[in-house]
Amino acid sequence: MKGLFNFSEVATYFFRKKDPNRKANFNLRSMHFINKLSMLMFLVALFIIIFRHVF
Repeated sequence: MKGLFNFSEVATYFFRKKDPNRKANFNLRSMHFINKLSMLMFLVALFIIIFRHVF
């Protein structure tokens, strides 16, 4: 049950530093942007669902 609410990987995904050894192209940057956007939308929707359930 402890690992069920572990959002540390999601939080560190948003705030990690760029690797200087890895060459970034448009496809890689767009993929990471879409991943961040989808995770953010999921967390906002989860917050809204919990808020509506409580109130």
